[in-house]
Amino acid sequence: MKSFIREFKDFAIKGNMIDMAVGIIIGTAFNNVVNTLVKKVVMPPLSLLTDDVNLANRKYLLREATDTAEEVAIGYGELIEVLIDFAIIALTIFVVIKFINRFKKKSEDPKNKQVPTPKDIELLANIERLMEQQNELIKNGSKKL
Repeated sequence: MKSFIREFKDFAIKGNMIDMAVGIIIGTAFNNVVNTLVKKVVMPPLSLLTDDVNLANRKYLLREATDTAEEVAIGYGELIEVLIDFAIIALTIFVVIKFINRFKKKSEDPKNKQVPTPKDIELLANIERLMEQQNELIKNGSKKL
């Protein structure tokens, strides 16, 4: 049980959980902004263009409501609103990432073509270099004898 608690503590302290929590909080706030944008800014003009048809109320009726049964309908208007939400979110994320990548490219030195070497490959290269030096020492030592 101690190892489980230690692993969880390491996970939480390394920042993964904190980053995830911040992302969820910002995502929730962003979702509220997009919902308001779609419902209060995009949909009213769209409703005017379609003779005051409110898309959220649009549905395909399969069975009318009776005294004993509820109405059965496919709410395609809500689907259209959700698709508009999705399009706005996708477009916004695309623009933000494009903006971030532009600054990332500017911060990189275009003249520096060196790619950072992974640690294990760097260690292998050091071992190879040391072996070459050792071979040179052995060759030079045998010539002197």
